[in-house]
Amino acid sequence: MQSPPSLYIVPTPIGNLADITQRAIDVLAMVDVVAAEDTRHSSVLLNHLQIKANLLALHDHNEQQRADALIARVQQGQSVALISDAGTPLISDPGYHLVTRCREAGVPVIPLPGPCAAITALSASGLPTDRFTFEGFLPAKEKARDDRLTELMDETRTLIFYESPRRLLDSVQAIARLYGERQLVVARELTKTFESFQSLPAPAMAGWLAADTNRCRGEIVLMVAGAKPDPEAIPSEALRTLALLQKELPLKRAAALTAEIHGLKKNALYKLGLEQASVCSDGA
Repeated sequence: MQSPPSLYIVPTPIGNLADITQRAIDVLAMVDVVAAEDTRHSSVLLNHLQIKANLLALHDHNEQQRADALIARVQQGQSVALISDAGTPLISDPGYHLVTRCREAGVPVIPLPGPCAAITALSASGLPTDRFTFEGFLPAKEKARDDRLTELMDETRTLIFYESPRRLLDSVQAIARLYGERQLVVARELTKTFESFQSLPAPAMAGWLAADTNRCRGEIVLMVAGAKPDPEAIPSEALRTLALLQKELPLKRAAALTAEIHGLKKNALYKLGLEQASVCSDGA
C-alpha cells in the first residue's frame, strides 16, 4: 500500500556508500523532490545510486523561506525527501524548521532509520552507552565554549560532541583544564578508509593531538565520560546560588535559602561557606 504524499526524513551514508538502506534508495527513487543541504554534494550519491532526482537546495540560510513551498508541494500531492550531506537530517543539520512547519500544517512526516555519526561513534567508544547526551557542536568563541563546558561539568551521562578539525585541539585543551583527568574518546573518519578511535584522559589527549596535526583532520566525534557522582559533593549550580546570595545576605541565611532551592542540607552549605571565608581571610 503506497503512503500518502509525505515528507520523508532520509539518512544517507556518513562515509561508506554501501551503508545506505534499500528503503532509503526506494524512497529517493520514488519522491518528486529531494531537498538537499548541498545539491552538488548529494548529486554524487544520487548518481552513484543511478537515481535521477529533482534536487532542491535546503540549508540554514534558506530553510524558513523554502519550508512553505515544500509544504505546498506535499499538499498538492507530491512527496518530498529531506537529506543532509551525511547522516540523519536535523542532527546538527538543517530541517528542524521544515519538520516543525509540516507538523503544524498536518503534513505527514515519515522518518527512516539509518546512519548517524554520534550513535556509530558511541557504540564503539568504550564509554557508558546506557545514558548519554548529544550536545552538537561546542560554541566557536572561547568564553561561550567554556561556559557551555562549565554548565555540563556535573553531567553524569556520556557527552557527545561534533567538532571541526581546526577547533578540536582547543576544545580538548579546555576540557582538560576544566574537567581534569576525565576520559575522552576521539572518533575520526567513521566508516571511511582511515577510521580511527583514540581513548585517553583529557590532558594526555591534548598532548597526543598536539604532537601530530594529522590527528585533528577529518570528520570528528568527540566523546567525554560523564562525571562520577559524589554523594557528598555540592552541585556547581548550588555553589553559584550560594555565592550570589552571600553578596546580599548573611552566610547562615544564604545557606538556608540555597538548601531550600536545591534540596540540599543547609549545614553542609554553611560549613562550606565558613571554609571559603577562612581561605579568603588567610589569603588577604
